[in-house]
Amino acid sequence: MFGITVRETQLLSGVAVAAATAAATTLYWMSKKRPSPDELERDRRDALVQKGRIIDATVLDINELSPEESDRPLGMQLILYQYDVAGVTYECSQDVTLLQHVVDIHKIRLSFPASVRYDPHNPGNSLIVAESWSGLRDTANSIPLHPLRRARQAVV
Repeated sequence: MFGITVRETQLLSGVAVAAATAAATTLYWMSKKRPSPDELERDRRDALVQKGRIIDATVLDINELSPEESDRPLGMQLILYQYDVAGVTYECSQDVTLLQHVVDIHKIRLSFPASVRYDPHNPGNSLIVAESWSGLRDTANSIPLHPLRRARQAVV
């Protein structure tokens, strides 16, 4: 009369398995290592280098903040640049503190043309330099002059 039926046993088993699965999933997500902000930024740069469109830009300024000003142990180095997409002007800055092995901000020429990679779905998401790509130029010409033409111009 007070016995548990087969159906009730199956129901209790199902509830126990569901509870165990939920507990295991919760434990997994809580213990999973989340990417650091630097890792997320590197992933963003990699994605823009792979799929971003390239457009002309102008380097506006550089800014170097001390560790006290930026609340970061290494301080902060910024490149400020401007570009136009579909009639909209974007003024952006990129933190290049972790890219010092790629770019020296003190050698960047201000007001020089450059190239920017941007996300066509979000044009404000852009970069001017990454580990494997740089839109910074050494000359104002986007196409280097042929060596003979350079020699002729030096003579004249």
